[in-house]
Amino acid sequence: MNLEDKISKIGRNMKSSIIREILKFAADKDAISFGGGVPDPETFPRKELAEIAKEIIEKEYHYTLQYSTTEGDPVLKRQILKLLERMYGITGLDEDNLVFTVGSQQALDLIGKLFLDDESYCVLDDPAYLGAINAFRQYLANFVVVPLEDDGMDLNVLERKLAEFDKNGKIKQVKFIYVVSNFHNPAGVTTSLEKRKALVEIAEKYDLFIVEDDPYGALRYEGETIDPVFKIGGPERVVLLNTFSKVLAPGLRIGMVAGSKEFIRKVVQAKQSADLCSPAITHRLAARYLERYDLLEQLEPTIELYRRKRTVMLNALEEYFSDIPGVKWVKSEGGLFIWLTLPEGFDTWEMFEYAKRKKVFYVPGRVFKVYDEPSPSMRLSFCLPPDEKIVEGIKRLKEVVLEYGKEKGLL
Repeated sequence: MNLEDKISKIGRNMKSSIIREILKFAADKDAISFGGGVPDPETFPRKELAEIAKEIIEKEYHYTLQYSTTEGDPVLKRQILKLLERMYGITGLDEDNLVFTVGSQQALDLIGKLFLDDESYCVLDDPAYLGAINAFRQYLANFVVVPLEDDGMDLNVLERKLAEFDKNGKIKQVKFIYVVSNFHNPAGVTTSLEKRKALVEIAEKYDLFIVEDDPYGALRYEGETIDPVFKIGGPERVVLLNTFSKVLAPGLRIGMVAGSKEFIRKVVQAKQSADLCSPAITHRLAARYLERYDLLEQLEPTIELYRRKRTVMLNALEEYFSDIPGVKWVKSEGGLFIWLTLPEGFDTWEMFEYAKRKKVFYVPGRVFKVYDEPSPSMRLSFCLPPDEKIVEGIKRLKEVVLEYGKEKGLL
């Protein structure tokens, strides 16, 4: 039997994660990987979680080992509502404004399922988060691509493109604007308060949803917290995605969607056909942890660790790359990534073959492009390697750049 003859259009449109393919090269013990945004395991509160896990299995087994609701644990919802108010001043929500997903990636998939088809458009920035590109692309969607600036999406370009859709009578085909508001993955930039307010105004003008993805907002190393787009625009206009993967433990696979009650009901319906029941045991584990421990206080050592690692990488880039004309990098105020851009003419996808020989790994900028095209940029993650390997890795990367640049006549 020819399997390909049986696969649907959506099935044929699916692609494996390029990052997962790249990461397999980093298994060598001598390799240094700046590839995945993988949290440092030493930040996981394993002892506290182990104690709670034993307790909830022994004493709450009637809930934790049983089928659960699609929406997720109401105890965890109450804790999340308190956390949203404390972190961002978001009030006025109740449990029906929330649904939990298996990581925020499932949330992206469900949003794609709800809104997108081959006649639909969604707005993505350039570069864009790979997980969002893949989630939305599989539903055969079309994209409106808007360049990313140092303070967020270029709203002049966005306004111009939406006006063109409106002029041609096709604005209803544009369903939503997707934005990673804090410490963008991969570009590291944070959308300014002025642009957040203007983005809401544009969405209201053209009657669009905004999907705000905020997995890194709690990992701020400098600067002041900025009101989420969700707080500015409200749940009728903005959907907020978040996750425990970067602030507690990715193995829990807990993502969150906050929105209007009408929107959440639609997400629940879409989720029912995907997994029917939420994992009660991980939800209750996170809920009891939040009841007993101050998450933001517990995060302080993690933030200090990542702040130091970020500084080590930034200093290493300054030492090894500042003498190459045209090289620039983003000093992100938080999150897990630094976006490094080489001079014009460099192709970091092609250069990856040189990096493999030096056993230093990054994610080429090309994978964050909505359309397949060369990129001189790369994403570097500083969260997992120890300090000395960060320095050694940047040193190796400089050797890769020099070798590739000279061979291609770029340096």
